[in-house]
Parts: sequence; structure tokens; C-alpha cells
Amino acid sequence: MDGFKRIDPATIDDNFIKLIGADWMLITAGDHVECRTMTASWGCVGYMWNRPIAVAVIRPQRHTFEFTEREQMMTLSFFDEQHREALQYCGTHSGRSEDKIHNAGLSVTFTDEDVPAITQARLVLECKKLYCDMLKAENFLDKSIIDKWYPGEDFHKAYFLEITNAYLKE
Repeated sequence: MDGFKRIDPATIDDNFIKLIGADWMLITAGDHVECRTMTASWGCVGYMWNRPIAVAVIRPQRHTFEFTEREQMMTLSFFDEQHREALQYCGTHSGRSEDKIHNAGLSVTFTDEDVPAITQARLVLECKKLYCDMLKAENFLDKSIIDKWYPGEDFHKAYFLEITNAYLKE
């Protein structure tokens, strides 16, 4: 990726609780013909099955969902504060009716594995789907989560993703 250097995911020393929960990320999937991105503030990064992994959750009504379902790979992009407005835009506009990436002042680049990512990111995690499933009401042990976050039972789909490459802006 032009302007980025590939790094070992194990060397990333960022606080992912802050990066995802407070700073937000963009989840991007697609190909050279068409790709979509969405802002996300829920997810996690860790280690499972002897691999570095990320977990991303997406509601089926999001337009990006059809792209994450279709593709085996996606990227998670993280930004400096100067891009907060663009992330806000991507979280409040739909790519169904506009070129959301362009209108947010962002552009697309491609990883070494040809997965779309956002050029303005400072950190990009290239990820491959390993496991996914819909969250289910019967599996919530704390039912107050359903009342607060899923009153219409519009549950997220959780994607467990292997981090295949990590890229840091040079």
C-alpha cells in the first residue's frame, strides 16, 4: 500500500478500547469495482486460535453488510482526530444513495492482498473472515442488553476476523 509500511500486528501498542470505542473505526469491504465503508464503535482486537484477531459487528440493515457477507476479506481503518468529521459523515450517511467515501473527503487504496482500505487512515488492519454468526436473544445472559440496545431485536452479526496484515501510515 502506497504511503504505508507493513508491520507485525503484535507490535501495535495502541489502546484498542479507545481506538474503537472513542475514536471509532471504518469497516470497509468490496473490490475494485465497488466497495462500501461504515463507521463502527463496537468491536475488539485480541488473540484467539493462535492468531491475532479482530471482532467486528454489523447489523444486516447496513448497506456495508452485503459487502462483508460477499467478500472473504475486509479492512478496519483507524484515524487521527483530524478525520473525526469524515467518520461522523460515514456513520450518518448511506452508501446506497451516494458515494459516501468521496463525499466524506476520503479515498480508497488497496492492500497488498487487494482488499479496499481508506487512504487517510493512520492504521489499517487487513482481515480474513474465520467465523461469523448472528447474535441471538436466547444467548444473552444479561437481558438488559437486549432492552437497551436491541428493543426491535435487530441483532448484529459478529465476524471473527484473522488479522492477516497490519499497515501503519509512513
